[in-house]
Amino acid sequence: MDEQFPPQKVEAQAQAYWQQHRSFNVDVDTDKEKFYCLAMFPYPSGKLHMGHVRNYTIGDVIARHQRMLGKNVMQPMGWDAFGLPAENAAINNNTAPARWTYENIAYMKDQLNSLGFAYDWDRELATCDPNYYRWEQWFFTKLFEKGLVYKKTSAVNWCPNDQTVLANEQVIDGCCWRCDTVVERREIPQWFIKITDYAQELLEDLEQLDEWPEQVKTMQRNWIGRSEGVEMQFGIADPDGNSDDDFAETLSVYTTRPDTLMGATYVAVAPQHPLAQQAARNNSELAAFITRQNAIKVAEADMATMEKEGMDTGRKAIHPITGAQVPVFVANFVLMSYGSGAVMSVPAHDQRDWEFAKKYGVPIQQVIQPLNSKTECDISKAAFTEHGELVNSGEFTGLNFDQAFNAIADKLMELGRGERSINYRLRDWGVSRQRYWGSPIPMFSSEDGEDIPVPADRLPVILPEDVELDGVQSPIKKDPSWAKAELNGKALQRETDTFDTFMESSWYYARFACPQFNEGMLDSDAANYWLPVDHYVGGIEHAILHLLYARFFHKLMRDMGLVNSDEPFKRLLCQGMVVAETYFRTDDNGKKIYYSPQEVDVQRDDKGRSTGAILMSDNQAVSVGSIEKMSKSKNNGVDPQGMIDRHGADTVRLFMMFAAPPEQSLEWSDAGVAGAHRFLNRLWRLVAKHIKSGTPGERLPADLDEKQQALRRKTHETIQKVNDDYGRRYTFNTAIAAVMELCNNISQYQANSAEDLAVAREAVEVAVLALAPICPHICHALWQHLGHDNAIIDQPLPALDEAALVKQTAQLVIQVNGKVRSKLEVPLDTDQAQLEAMAKEDVNVLRFIEGKTVRKIILVPNKLLNIVAN
Repeated sequence: MDEQFPPQKVEAQAQAYWQQHRSFNVDVDTDKEKFYCLAMFPYPSGKLHMGHVRNYTIGDVIARHQRMLGKNVMQPMGWDAFGLPAENAAINNNTAPARWTYENIAYMKDQLNSLGFAYDWDRELATCDPNYYRWEQWFFTKLFEKGLVYKKTSAVNWCPNDQTVLANEQVIDGCCWRCDTVVERREIPQWFIKITDYAQELLEDLEQLDEWPEQVKTMQRNWIGRSEGVEMQFGIADPDGNSDDDFAETLSVYTTRPDTLMGATYVAVAPQHPLAQQAARNNSELAAFITRQNAIKVAEADMATMEKEGMDTGRKAIHPITGAQVPVFVANFVLMSYGSGAVMSVPAHDQRDWEFAKKYGVPIQQVIQPLNSKTECDISKAAFTEHGELVNSGEFTGLNFDQAFNAIADKLMELGRGERSINYRLRDWGVSRQRYWGSPIPMFSSEDGEDIPVPADRLPVILPEDVELDGVQSPIKKDPSWAKAELNGKALQRETDTFDTFMESSWYYARFACPQFNEGMLDSDAANYWLPVDHYVGGIEHAILHLLYARFFHKLMRDMGLVNSDEPFKRLLCQGMVVAETYFRTDDNGKKIYYSPQEVDVQRDDKGRSTGAILMSDNQAVSVGSIEKMSKSKNNGVDPQGMIDRHGADTVRLFMMFAAPPEQSLEWSDAGVAGAHRFLNRLWRLVAKHIKSGTPGERLPADLDEKQQALRRKTHETIQKVNDDYGRRYTFNTAIAAVMELCNNISQYQANSAEDLAVAREAVEVAVLALAPICPHICHALWQHLGHDNAIIDQPLPALDEAALVKQTAQLVIQVNGKVRSKLEVPLDTDQAQLEAMAKEDVNVLRFIEGKTVRKIILVPNKLLNIVAN
């Protein structure tokens, strides 16, 4: 055994063993409890970053621990390979996206293997493989046949930089989630999947997910946005202002506050609303306003903060109860894609409506007053938005919210101008994208406008990979020959849009159960054995994107008879970010220029805090900025490969698990990495010293002496702690700390006999076994050096001996007049007279009672003895 820990040698040997023995390949085994552990698969960008390393290390530790519990563990890995970054990189590198993607996959796969992750590579998949997206296309055609897919022209979020449509969830603060370009509004034909048909089930089934973070469930509840209200019809007066009591022409409006209906003083419609378009035909100023609004970003998140703008259409709406006429405004805060594209506006009781009314001189009529006279209500200063008692509301005056809700809803139903309704904020999923690098949408269209799904025997519709990109238009859109098709002798046009890449990531977890299955989308037997995923690891940024879509897809697959479970992921762990210091200088224009950690020499105090930094290239000072998420823009990332090459994979894994609990942000620290490496060297030397100490006894001695009892108790306390930290709490940092404490105890233990060595051997093996999920390479080697023929990967967790936890002694705290003066280790249940004598003989106690009279002695058995003296 080498004197020093040789990480590169040890890691190469362990990885060769795992590969030769196919250690992580699994099959269905109904005789064993299964455990499916999955971390969100990466986009093959070229290199792993530290966020990847943390995410996948967490998943690997969980998977390895579950294997040690005797379960049939599947941990697959694949590639979320479609997407815009590949197109952009291909343009920059003068290559095709496919070639760039496959080269990146090969490199990143080597990186993952170098970290020792226990993946079943026989299950590897890439979403750009036609054998994968074939079944996604097939599934889409089946949804079309079931009426769950439709095509319509609609206002969409358009990224002018990426030349593609974005889902509402992909618009962050009015900008594209990928490139930060300001999003515009456009009207184009789009394919949609009816996720709204599943809105209530998606909401209700969140209650099944008791092992998901509450924050994620709350985010999904808010995004689904169930509300109970009233759908009502305002009449529309003719252009001359004449009312029609029969409401021949109506404007549909939904509200959750029918109690405020009597205070409606205007109606607002979206710029794309038919009424607005009709009014603009003879109003050039209104037409110009609508044109300007159509070029403005459309994300709902912007509605609350954007400046409210509008214009009177000149048309009047007729109040459904009073018959009063109110103006109809075109307003930028109304979205055509939400509800009917029209809203009832009550400025006295809605702050947005109040601001708009103040700006455009619309009347403000108070119809709600506070129930409590102490509550402030001055509508000249702001809207009163709370529930209260109705005033100025005719027959409804004096009612509270619930009474008014029901009374006004009943009145509208009686008049035939409204009904109770449940609405959802959730919109149908627009899955069309106008880019190239994605799965082609498997639809034909005929000259007469008929949409026809591509037959199953014509699937997959293969995306051509040998293409040249000009950065402007998709190659399949500018190639007329690719779009030409025929079916049964009829000339057709192939759809040239591709799927939103969230389509691929919405079901990959299920395909991992049967990646080589060629007879269908899923082998239901295999899928139903492995699903749902027992533990899913990924970032909380996916809460209302991937995670919601995957839940929806799973229910679609269930209703198609492909799976028999309701939800895809049983337990969800959202890991924190990896953060690091930033270093920068500010140029003459006020722009910050960031430098990487490798470019600077940082001075630190004795507590590791930065006191300054020097740019090594010019030996001049740079500023130390805030601690932020590792990113290219801040240039504060650390290359995982460099750390692996320098310290070894186990060091990187150990640091990642020790620096912070999984859900919290992890601050990168070179000193912390060095500390992790020192501990592994110490562990190596500890085992080497133990082996050289001699041959331990074949079994533990029947009667342990005090020294042996102490170490064995610490050993089993460690087993108890580690099992709980791994299995229930997922606090791997505290599990590591427990093993470090055990190693300290082993180092201090004096083994003078074969019996002593037997106790030490148990402790050493527990330390190695406990660390095996986190540091698998070094533990693989140490287990062999300890004389075992079987690999540690096949070993169970050490069994807990409850009897070993029982202490024979207790620490007795000795107080004098209520102040701690000493601590004694005493046999359990020693009688009080003996304890008093031992306490009085203690040097530290004697100093405080000498020359004084002991008035009283209070004993709390096995815990405390307090001497009262004066």
